[in-house]
Amino acid sequence: MTRKEGLAENNQELLFLGYHHLAFSLGSREKVNKLTARLQADGYQLLSGPRLTGDGYYESCILALEGNQIELTV
Repeated sequence: MTRKEGLAENNQELLFLGYHHLAFSLGSREKVNKLTARLQADGYQLLSGPRLTGDGYYESCILALEGNQIELTV
C-alpha cells in the first residue's frame, strides 16, 4: 500500500507510533453506512468515507476515544 500524496501533510496530527487503529469488517456496504451514520449521530468525528478506496475497499474511518481511529470495512 502507498499513501496518497498530500495525505501525511494534511493529517500530520493523526499520525502516531504504536497502536491507534482498529478495523472491523462488517460484511456489507449497508452495514458500513448504517454504523457510520450512527456513530456520527452519537457525536464521533468522521475522518473519511464511506467511500470506495483506490485499492477496492469500501470503508469509513471514525475518530474515537483517545485519538483511536476506527475503520469500518465491508
